[in-house]
Amino acid sequence: MTPEKNTQDWQQAFIATNILAIGYNAWVGYLEGERGVVICSTNSPHLGIVGETFKAHFISRKNLAGFLNAWLIAPDTILLQRHFMNAHILEAVDNYNPQTDVVFLLEYGHQAGFFYLTKLPITPPQCYQSVCKEWAEFQPIFTPWNGEKICQD
Repeated sequence: MTPEKNTQDWQQAFIATNILAIGYNAWVGYLEGERGVVICSTNSPHLGIVGETFKAHFISRKNLAGFLNAWLIAPDTILLQRHFMNAHILEAVDNYNPQTDVVFLLEYGHQAGFFYLTKLPITPPQCYQSVCKEWAEFQPIFTPWNGEKICQD
């Protein structure tokens, strides 16, 4: 098995294991009014009772070009359409269906993987509903540190 194949297997397994969190973050970001991309880094895991967890963030389309230039270490802060990776990611964000698809970036080590997730076994709105339902079941036991509401009514 080649190292590239091992990396792809690992990435696919990570996505499958974390699909609820990825879909939830994609839908919450979209509900805030704009398409965007879910970003996750495995470089700083949080170790807890249930094992490793990773922070995920939603970057809206209007902030994405600058973020990509900084994150992918582009030479300047202005997005150039000829920069293939940035242009490809921005095009995916402009064209994906938020009801069924997710644009996802995964940072691991000194690399970043780009994924246009389609034909998911559970849609982003379904991920959102599932997380909210499970969150409600545990609400009496745990509330967020900052008191924010996790799910909208």
